[in-house]
Amino acid sequence: MRHDLGAVLAWVAEGEEVTVLKRLKPVARLCPLRPAAPPADFKMPDFAARANAIFWDRIIPNAVLEERENSRW
Repeated sequence: MRHDLGAVLAWVAEGEEVTVLKRLKPVARLCPLRPAAPPADFKMPDFAARANAIFWDRIIPNAVLEERENSRW
């Protein structure tokens, strides 16, 4: 691992589990990450409500809305 960490990480990325030894004794285990599933009760935050709470419908959000309405895509 000391001489070719890139190759070891490639093995782990392919799904292999690697045990790191120090003087023939295991000291660590490298394994691929499992994809984290969002919690069942996860709900996206209401960004519009948050922006209204912060800006109170000031000039900046209105300018962005006007720019979007007036521009041609």
